[in-house]
Amino acid sequence: MKLLVMSDTHGDAEVIKQVRERHMDVDAIIHCGDSELPFDHEYLQRVKRVRGNCDRDSRYPEEELFDVSEKRIFVTHGHLFNVKSTTMNIFYRAKELEADVVFFGHSHVLGCELLDNVLFVNPGSLLKPRGIDDKSYVIMEYINDQWIVSGYTDEGKEIFIKRF
Repeated sequence: MKLLVMSDTHGDAEVIKQVRERHMDVDAIIHCGDSELPFDHEYLQRVKRVRGNCDRDSRYPEEELFDVSEKRIFVTHGHLFNVKSTTMNIFYRAKELEADVVFFGHSHVLGCELLDNVLFVNPGSLLKPRGIDDKSYVIMEYINDQWIVSGYTDEGKEIFIKRF
């Protein structure tokens, strides 16, 4: 399984297009909200997407829950769970949904951590990063019972790789 995850592009449709074109080999594309684009924008077609606090199109769902290769994926923007202050609220929701992986944005901070067998991943922001200078997104793979999370700059340079 290979997933492309991005968030907080705040109206920059071209960066979504560029990142998608760079990674045509993924099984799913996920946008964690604040695209600020219409729900039916052409660059968001075939993308699992959720509504962020800056998205005005009410057709976006607040959450997405789906399975890929027998893994349960939970996607939300994070603002409804106060992720800038704590991960406990989103952790409890993930446990309630029996999620294996949680993708969220909102804080614009790139990072990942494993908590009680649930992997939490924030791809950062492809427009306004915080905590690092680089605009970022994530490629996530599940190979041989191992999660591999790779962070990339908007230009496709690898920033980090972590295994869980």
